[in-house]
Amino acid sequence: MSASAVVSAPSFVSLSFDEKLDRLAEVAVRVGLGLRAGQELVLTAPSDALPLVRRITDHAYRAGALLVTTFLSDDACVLSRFEHAPDASFDYAPVWLQDAIASAFKSGAARMAIAGTNPALLGGQDPMKVARANVAASKASKPAMDLITRHEINWTIVAAATPEWAKLVFPEEPVDQAVAKLWEAIFAASRITGEDPVADWLAHGARLKQRVDMLNAKRFAALHFKSVDGSTDLKVGLADQHLWAGGGTTAGNGVYCQPNIPTEECFTTPHKNHVDGVVRASKPLSHQGTLIENIRCRFEAGKIVEATATAGEDVLNRLISTDDGARRLGEVALVPASSPISATGILFWSTLFDENAASHIALGQAYSTCLIGGEKMEDKALAALGANSSLIHVDWMIGSAAMDVDGIAANGATEPLMRAGEWV
Repeated sequence: MSASAVVSAPSFVSLSFDEKLDRLAEVAVRVGLGLRAGQELVLTAPSDALPLVRRITDHAYRAGALLVTTFLSDDACVLSRFEHAPDASFDYAPVWLQDAIASAFKSGAARMAIAGTNPALLGGQDPMKVARANVAASKASKPAMDLITRHEINWTIVAAATPEWAKLVFPEEPVDQAVAKLWEAIFAASRITGEDPVADWLAHGARLKQRVDMLNAKRFAALHFKSVDGSTDLKVGLADQHLWAGGGTTAGNGVYCQPNIPTEECFTTPHKNHVDGVVRASKPLSHQGTLIENIRCRFEAGKIVEATATAGEDVLNRLISTDDGARRLGEVALVPASSPISATGILFWSTLFDENAASHIALGQAYSTCLIGGEKMEDKALAALGANSSLIHVDWMIGSAAMDVDGIAANGATEPLMRAGEWV
């Protein structure tokens, strides 16, 4: 669908579901990936997302994709493993498959993931098995993930409404209505409701870049998060030579992409040894099929020394025990409380959406592209600047309309950045 066709199209409310789905697919390929003619595309998705998979595949080939290779996952099959597989299964992951995917990336393939699996899928399973399976999968996928965290390739994530996810978001609705409401929320959050979604995304990216440029000009040494009720009082040191990012990025292969659809954040790399204080999550975290609620952590010298949660605490503690870096921060991001996703009032139970409703932090691996020249540095040089290294990268939300954020200069002077969750 060309930009001119979008301009002359009927109003969004009069569009059919298929037309809306087609818009989302076009934005995913043209804006999210910036897919180039001749590129391969590696696509992963839940089986319930097949209608969107097919639309994306159409747009990818129209954009000149050499080949689209799709890997589908199925919630029932995942559950079958946890209910019936031998114990040895949970320390195993298909390294051969992940090596092949890493090889595809090194050969120039783009990467797209469609989110939509049941966030509570593994909530009733043995936390030890869940943790072991996650560690095995993280180790196997590290060669491919390293290329993504270094932004060597163009990649993006979009979402598809699926029945189990929709029932969690809208528990009072019949499943068909819940799915329909979730799709409409996805369409709105993904900015496809205007006359020209591609142009709208370009304008949105430009606005985020203005904020990023301001933050980079400030050269803050740290950020101070403090909530009105005192449950969060956290100082996050920023890595030496840190860079703020947001609103899209140029990958190492020269392709400009938008890694998350939707996105509202400006983010950078914290210093792995300079995080101190207490922080409470403002939204639940859905991690690998388990819901972790009311997270509270205390940091000392960059490291979590105490972690609690009212639900999923075992999974949280196993998560931060993955390796030493799992207890340290790899990302800090600022998002206004009035972001379009926050304004919906919907708890999506999905990090892709909920992280764009609130300022957040991420445990684990840092993005090397959030350091000056970092994409060309070896791991030792990155660590010397304060960048964290880990098998995991897990975002969780800490911001709200009751959160203030100050920037702290190298000389200790403070400057208000956010008050009551909004940019000053």
